[in-house]
Amino acid sequence: MYIIAGLGNPTSQYKGTRHNVGFEVIDRIASKYNINVETKKFKGLVGTGMIGHEKVVLLKPQTYMNLSGESVQEAMNFYKPDMDQLIVIYDDVSLPPGQLRVRGKGSAGGHNGMKNIILHCGSQDFPRVRVGIGEKNPHQDLADYVLGHFQGEDKKLMDEAYDEAVEAVKTLVLDGLNEAMNQFNRAKK
Repeated sequence: MYIIAGLGNPTSQYKGTRHNVGFEVIDRIASKYNINVETKKFKGLVGTGMIGHEKVVLLKPQTYMNLSGESVQEAMNFYKPDMDQLIVIYDDVSLPPGQLRVRGKGSAGGHNGMKNIILHCGSQDFPRVRVGIGEKNPHQDLADYVLGHFQGEDKKLMDEAYDEAVEAVKTLVLDGLNEAMNQFNRAKK
């Protein structure tokens, strides 16, 4: 069984922002695999279902980004999966828009949601799917940038990236980390 957590901020005010790519991917996984993610539990919205032969729990923390670890930890404490059965999907400013990077472990890389998950779970040894949102303008505030919306060509790139991230998660769950890294860690043209 896998817990798949997509990071974002609750309320319609943040829908479609750069910081909510994790929620976007969870919504697409839910749609593809007919999983209802509306149960309020673990300080988040939760749905259970199947990807292939594997049971999955989809989680959208409703704690706001910087406290995502509270929600993830509650789900981990309830289901008790191994750390390598937690998959976190989140935005990454160090990758170009639409670029994916699958990793089996690592630091938070400056991402406050990931810092909080690592803090609450006591480990950074869990798979993650980072979805590139591009770098901010050097004179722009990071918070303003990540809470902004995609424009122009970036919107199209992100739409494709969300679908690709769904496939990356499916590959992680069914075929393992190495296969997912081999398939999805390539530079965009």
